[in-house]
Amino acid sequence: MAIRIVAIGKKHESWVVDGIQRYQKRLKQPFDIEWVLLPHSSFDADKARQEESGRIISRLHDDDYVILLDEKGKMIDSPTLSTRLLDPLERSVSVTIVIGGAYGVDQSVHDRANFIWSLSPLVFPHQLVRLLLVEQIYRAQAIADNSPYHHA
Repeated sequence: MAIRIVAIGKKHESWVVDGIQRYQKRLKQPFDIEWVLLPHSSFDADKARQEESGRIISRLHDDDYVILLDEKGKMIDSPTLSTRLLDPLERSVSVTIVIGGAYGVDQSVHDRANFIWSLSPLVFPHQLVRLLLVEQIYRAQAIADNSPYHHA
């Protein structure tokens, strides 16, 4: 079982690949990552949001614990994230983290999410969000393992 990240957008850009690989290669089950990258919609605004959201929903399983990244979500600290990830994984429930497209996601994805998480009130480029997310998953693993990586 791996943490699945469903993201709208092209493959990882070269400037972010090294950073993602740096953290991802340190991850071990149940914190390892599986990427599902879905292409951007060819539409604009509302129509793009609707079309991309439909494709995201089609990739979610009924029993997934879904975390949606959204700037209007709840901000949490790293120990809380560690618990949010570990609790379902310890119950053998798959965790899927969703990163929407440039126009966000529609209400169907919000309704499906078990938790809506904001990295920050700032808006970041999607490629940078991917890197931040992988580092936070690695940090969550370190917290769960009582590793010195996270200094509380």
